Amino acid sequence: MVYDGLGGAPFVADVAISSDRIAAIGALGEATAITELDVHGLAVAPGFINMLSWAVESLIADGKAQSDIRQGVTLEVMGEGDSMGPFNAELKQLTVERQVDIKFDVTWTTLGEYLEHLEKKGVAPNIASVVGASTVRMHELGQIDRAPTPDELDRMRELVRKAMREGALGLGSALMYPPGIYAKTSEIVELCKVVSEYGGIYITHMRSEGSQLLEAIDEVLTIAREANVPAEIYHLKASGKENWPKMKPAIAKIEAARKQGLRITANMYTYPAAGTGLAASMPPWSQEGGHKAFVARMKDPVTRARIARDMTTPGDAWDNWFLGAGPEGIYPGGFKNDTLRPLAGKSLAEIAKLRGKPADQVAMDLIIENDADVGTLYFLMSEDNIRTQLRLPWISFGSDAESPATEGVFLKSPTHPRAYGNFARWLGKYVRDEKVVSLEDAIRRMTSLPAANLNIKERGTLKPKFFADVVVFDPATIHDHATFDEPHQYSTGVKHVFVNGTQVLRDGEHTGKTPGRVVRGPGYGR
Repeated sequence: MVYDGLGGAPFVADVAISSDRIAAIGALGEATAITELDVHGLAVAPGFINMLSWAVESLIADGKAQSDIRQGVTLEVMGEGDSMGPFNAELKQLTVERQVDIKFDVTWTTLGEYLEHLEKKGVAPNIASVVGASTVRMHELGQIDRAPTPDELDRMRELVRKAMREGALGLGSALMYPPGIYAKTSEIVELCKVVSEYGGIYITHMRSEGSQLLEAIDEVLTIAREANVPAEIYHLKASGKENWPKMKPAIAKIEAARKQGLRITANMYTYPAAGTGLAASMPPWSQEGGHKAFVARMKDPVTRARIARDMTTPGDAWDNWFLGAGPEGIYPGGFKNDTLRPLAGKSLAEIAKLRGKPADQVAMDLIIENDADVGTLYFLMSEDNIRTQLRLPWISFGSDAESPATEGVFLKSPTHPRAYGNFARWLGKYVRDEKVVSLEDAIRRMTSLPAANLNIKERGTLKPKFFADVVVFDPATIHDHATFDEPHQYSTGVKHVFVNGTQVLRDGEHTGKTPGRVVRGPGYGR
């Protein structure tokens, strides 16, 4: 059964691949090929697009991208706020200092050079990226909370322009976290005006996903309108139980803007827990200047008391995930310090009880002892809201995770189950079992919809002369197995995957092939 990715009814057909392209689709019974696969009873679809991938380091360690390939993902889109370029000497050093389990040399300077580095090294999926607004800001201002001077802003624009010419798909921001939070709306508008010149997109982790959710959406709409650029919201959610009722007015606000002609879309992951750093539990002002300045503040008794007071006092000044999830819903786990790794799997409340100290104090201690931020799970979202969002025709999907394997360096630390199950969970739990939407629409929203949003040509649809990114899966058995307690488990039900016409998954097992290519935006070479 062929699902062409456009949302129409499936149809029975043969699919022929020649070199890296789809050669024909139809009744091809008389044709012969070097490789012939009998996929009777299975679904054939375009390869899935991961709209929010953090495979930037995992692909360096292992280009096979097993967790995503085994779910049918054939394109990783990176760059949420931070991107792997443009770098200067300070940003290269910072990238090295932030490394935890995966170690590598930074041999590139620009974003385009990084993507070419991956392609040359060999990766199974295709790769693409937006340029990170935080990276561009740090390139010129460091991690300081101030507006850029006119000259600095000109240089930031030029960095974005160069990235777009190298093939960046657009600009990605993370306005909830330092240093992205220091950028005013006008700064993002100016950078997005450059993106607009090259036909790119603005994608954003909004300034708030909690108490100021509706205001944050208004900012997205303002940027889209003033810069004349399509905008996408990363991992749309309403964080914190008190904010769950805001999801319906948030959706209404987006849909009203769409009716007015603004090109506004969003993506999401299919889990009720977020995954980010433990520092998200602490006020943004405390993190100005980077990690060393942050640690110094936490060690100073007076400033530490102020941080603790902000963590434990309700307010709208920042998205306070310490209160939003509560110590019982916060699970630190991504430790750099080996002596802390036995704490993985325990909630912050449990760790606080073991240490005999208040949870806010323990959170600060963990970052100090780790000498780095700590990867953390936050249980913040409503399952009802998740199902409401899953029905929206303008929602696509992103794992917001690396693409690891169940072996080697990846087993040193826990991860979020979305790294292994985001797409399979969508197709199995929500589409097949709960019938939230039809299978043909579910596939459209992982293929042609994100391809169109990103202005990517000749991918995202099964069509002759398009690139042969193809997934074959069993709709009756596709299933995610990763859990919060045991995340390192592959999904099952995807049988075959082709990337640029080369088979990377055969009968559910990786072939070891790495045919992935850089997928560049419309500004490439201009």
